[in-house]
Amino acid sequence: MEYLVAVLIVVVVLLLSIGLHEVGHMVPAKRFGVRVSHYMVGFGPTLWSRTRGETEYGLKAIPLGGYVRLVGMYPPDAAVGNPPARSWLGRLARDARQASAEEIRPGEDARAFYHLSTPKKLVVMLGGPVMNLLIAVFLMAIVLVGIGLPTLTTTLSSVSQCVIPVGADELRECTPSDQAAPAAAAGIEPGDTVVSYDGTEVTSWDQLSGLIRGTGEQEVPIVVERDGELVDLTITPVVADRAVYDENDELVVDSAGDPVTKPVGFLGITPAQEMVRQSPLSVPGVVADTTWQTIKVVATLPARVTDLVESQVNGTPRDVNSIIGVVGIGRFAGEIASTDGVEWQLKAASLLQMLAALNVALFVFNLIPLPPLDGGHVAAALWEGARRQVARLRGLPRPGPFDSAKLVPLAYSVFVLLGAVGLLLIYADIVNPVQI
Repeated sequence: MEYLVAVLIVVVVLLLSIGLHEVGHMVPAKRFGVRVSHYMVGFGPTLWSRTRGETEYGLKAIPLGGYVRLVGMYPPDAAVGNPPARSWLGRLARDARQASAEEIRPGEDARAFYHLSTPKKLVVMLGGPVMNLLIAVFLMAIVLVGIGLPTLTTTLSSVSQCVIPVGADELRECTPSDQAAPAAAAGIEPGDTVVSYDGTEVTSWDQLSGLIRGTGEQEVPIVVERDGELVDLTITPVVADRAVYDENDELVVDSAGDPVTKPVGFLGITPAQEMVRQSPLSVPGVVADTTWQTIKVVATLPARVTDLVESQVNGTPRDVNSIIGVVGIGRFAGEIASTDGVEWQLKAASLLQMLAALNVALFVFNLIPLPPLDGGHVAAALWEGARRQVARLRGLPRPGPFDSAKLVPLAYSVFVLLGAVGLLLIYADIVNPVQI
């Protein structure tokens, strides 16, 4: 049941994200006087629609996108000098201009999108991606400020009885040949909260861990809080080989794939974890970092698609960092929600973080400067504005609108390519899913 509920939540949030993305385009377009004839969530056959004012609002059968139809997206033939259509590419552009012109009602040419100034076009085109970014900020704020992040504390969840060698099963029972763990020998118990170590006040697990790892085999005073009282103890750490982790908390391995170890101070204590609410000021930084990580993924998208194709052809397991589609996202959500032994707060935070990351991905992906993505229209508007600024600086007549219909063949090609990648992702997420 939890699995199904999580999948339904993802579907609803995805539809809301798509719908609000299109609202981000529609509202400024209407504010600038452009007639918006259609507002649709989804593609394919129309399941439901209603006309309010001059706009038809509807829901279509395939919930993998949406669109708003802005009247007069392309300038008519006369506005761009009636270019001849000598090739099939030219005919595609001409047909797009004529179809766009047919949508303009008599006497409403001034309401066509192509008449907008460059800044207004940018506001309309960027409104959708920015809406996704705002959704991501909202969801991340719920996670960080409302729920909190899982944080290791100075309260101990368990105390080891022995020192388990690196590479051995950490869950196995202690044997007579194992060295006794210092914490248990010193009388430290699960539930104790470490207050100070070697005379230094302890405020976080990272600080305590660093203090322990930096000590050798000498007696160290340690103060713990137990049942509301302070208990003074003396502990002698052992120096044991422990695995090395990098700044991203990932295990460092050598050329043979074995964990890299180093001798450090060791007590044999494990911290408890609790959800700690963060400051609202942390939200922009987390969203900015997520955006940057997403940009790096998008920049390597061709290579990642190639790897995906190879994994399907060769039948090899997919990398944990492989790109996923809507089916994979739904599966992740279901697995997160149905995991046993995990507090609901952590499940909710993980699900909301995933949905926030999805909206960041929509924000970044839509800014790729290729039509029919929003970034393609942004690039066209910037080119048109640049031409006009150059003409103004050189004292030349103001150029007419950029013939953006010339980009229609490219838009069709990109649309087909994205559709193929989308189908590939659906197939891969079903027959060869990423394992988490």
